[in-house]
Amino acid sequence: MPELPEVEVVRRALQGGVGPFLIRHVDVLLERTVAFPVGDGAAFAAALTGCQLYHWQRRGKYLLSQLSRGGQPAGQLGVHLRMTGRFLFLNLELEEAPLCPHTRVRFLGDGKELRFVDTRTFGRMWWVPHGTGASQVITGLQRLGPEPFSPAFNGAYLKKRLQGSRRPIKTALLDQSVAAGVGNIYADEGLFLAGIPPHVPSGSLSQGQLHLLCQRLVEVLATSLSRGGTSFRDFRDLQGINGNYGQEAWVFGRSGQPCRRCGTPIQRRVLSGRTSHWCPNCQPMAPGPWDRGEAPVTAEVRSPAHG
Repeated sequence: MPELPEVEVVRRALQGGVGPFLIRHVDVLLERTVAFPVGDGAAFAAALTGCQLYHWQRRGKYLLSQLSRGGQPAGQLGVHLRMTGRFLFLNLELEEAPLCPHTRVRFLGDGKELRFVDTRTFGRMWWVPHGTGASQVITGLQRLGPEPFSPAFNGAYLKKRLQGSRRPIKTALLDQSVAAGVGNIYADEGLFLAGIPPHVPSGSLSQGQLHLLCQRLVEVLATSLSRGGTSFRDFRDLQGINGNYGQEAWVFGRSGQPCRRCGTPIQRRVLSGRTSHWCPNCQPMAPGPWDRGEAPVTAEVRSPAHG
């Protein structure tokens, strides 16, 4: 599933590469892609036809675009890519655009098309009427925790949020009410860089450990974003180009391969139904310097591709 960096890559492309997009026609090819109006492709198409898409935002793994019609606010378009959803932006005046069998919704403009393609059909779209809060229609927004890049995401917050919890720290990080936008890939990577094993009970970690984890998680998210995200499986940007972070991953998807730091084979284990990867040498269960009251390490973390 696309995570925060991949969704942010899409948001930036929609904002900067597509820009304001006047919708002349909407073609809903799969009714269940429309989450609101519930399963009503015709009503969804009618609500968006004649609207301009502009000012794309991201909240967690959700995308939101403002809508206007005739210069007046007309609500918002909400999108969740889920497992395999992606956008394609096509200039119909310059290129042929044969319809992919996995195309679910088409937004047609003046010689251009914004196409939503979704192989596994889990992706969803919402029309949020003007005057209605997005979270009233897209209820998943109500459950989101702080963004990792926000000041609110820090060791003190995680210590309070996870106090007394016996959930593995990896499972806690995948909870969108704890950290909005974090998923399987970057939870593994952040835990590796913080030297914390994925299966340690989250409530047992000190504030120093959690502070370091927040720092490392933000660092790896920023690194992935600069590489265009990760394309281990289905993710592509608006031009169909792969993200490059997967070539640099420290542990994710590298089961049995030598650790890039110490050479120990990377371990793989299923936690709460999700696969986790870690290095048993670099992520030991033994107490670290944070448990002795020392300041957490803040040395710069270099991308593994550069040593």
